[in-house]
Amino acid sequence: MSDLRRTLPAVHVLLEQDGVRALAERVPRSVVAEAVRAELAAARTKPAHAPTTEEAWTAAIAARLAASERATLQPVLNATGVVLHTNLGRAPLAEAAIDAMADVARGFASLEYDLVTGARGSRHVHCAGLLRELTGAEDALIVNNCAAALVLALNTVADGREAIVSRGELVEIGGSFRVPDIMARSGARLVEVGTTNRTHAEDYRRACTAQTGAIVSVHRSNFTVDGFVAAVPTRALAELADAAGVPLLYDFGSGLMLDLAPWGLRGEPTARDAVAAGASLVVMSGDKLLGGPQAGIVLGRAELVDAMRRNPLARALRVDKLTLAALQATLRLYREPSRAVRDIPALAMLTASAESLQARAAALVARLPGARVGARVASTEATVGGGAFPSSRIPSCAVVLAGDAERRERALRDGALPVVGRIADGALWLDLRGIAAADDDRLLQAIVEAVR
Repeated sequence: MSDLRRTLPAVHVLLEQDGVRALAERVPRSVVAEAVRAELAAARTKPAHAPTTEEAWTAAIAARLAASERATLQPVLNATGVVLHTNLGRAPLAEAAIDAMADVARGFASLEYDLVTGARGSRHVHCAGLLRELTGAEDALIVNNCAAALVLALNTVADGREAIVSRGELVEIGGSFRVPDIMARSGARLVEVGTTNRTHAEDYRRACTAQTGAIVSVHRSNFTVDGFVAAVPTRALAELADAAGVPLLYDFGSGLMLDLAPWGLRGEPTARDAVAAGASLVVMSGDKLLGGPQAGIVLGRAELVDAMRRNPLARALRVDKLTLAALQATLRLYREPSRAVRDIPALAMLTASAESLQARAAALVARLPGARVGARVASTEATVGGGAFPSSRIPSCAVVLAGDAERRERALRDGALPVVGRIADGALWLDLRGIAAADDDRLLQAIVEAVR
């Protein structure tokens, strides 16, 4: 039997075919040539599946070109039931934030130019006033994420000195990054006190020496410890730090700006609570419960924030005009809490009633071509995600698709608008908690196309 690979055409032969030459009229020839080589390499690996006609070669090369041109970063619908899904970009932005980004992206902006004086300004002023107003902090600073805020804070106040932290707070965050590893990069030397489940004020007090640069408190937002446990409240820790003459750094994490207890989400302090507890510096995220862009927010004593601002490392960790525009617009919405809950997508999703999700799911199922899709409505539970409210479960509702769950999951993922759901009990579940009501039509179209 002859080797089918011997019959494969040469690269130049394929490039001269009419169909492939037509592709090169809209795509650079070098890109088409690379797609031809890739298709030939695939055919050599599986010669039995290689195209056998000119039309088939053209179709295969066109499909490979389309795949190579498709952006790796693209919009998706989050039907996982995890609202602040880190892998899916965490918080979607409010329309006001998107408009603000578009306004400053179209041309030049007063990023570091003072329009009042006509002189050089500072990018650090754009969100500081709003954060002081909303949280009660003396001053504020924005960097590129919460981990950066913690590193910058430690480097500013404890570089070459000791930073005391409870063993029960040395957490691991997403992507296998660990807080102690991040803290070590700041130049501070970690001193662990207490045990995994119990740390007392006396543990911190005994650890304080002339070498102590700071005490660090990390809010355990992505896990809970129950049973025989003890921890020192932030206010008591702040008093202890003041007595020792060192600052208290509080990694608050979630960025919650409004109390969500009326919607059944309890246990997370707000940013104003964190500042009022007395920490010298509070660091938190902008893209979690705050509902804004990725950012690290520092709140605290004016002299310490100013020292961080002047730290050369701050330039390496600063944010751009788009982030500042989006964050400023998001913060403005919090001046009217009811508007924030309505207009900030993350908050709107977390506070939507289970009844409204049930009605949306029923409407979607009613519009689907019944027997061909095999869809039904089912109650389920969603989670907050983003390392916040780790033990909370939110009543939710899903559209459940019967049939080959793995095949349908893959088809929805591969669609023009990818939909990411979850497989459970042999079916594909599309939880509506993380999908805006305005996207229901797009979800319906994605399901129909995937089934087709």
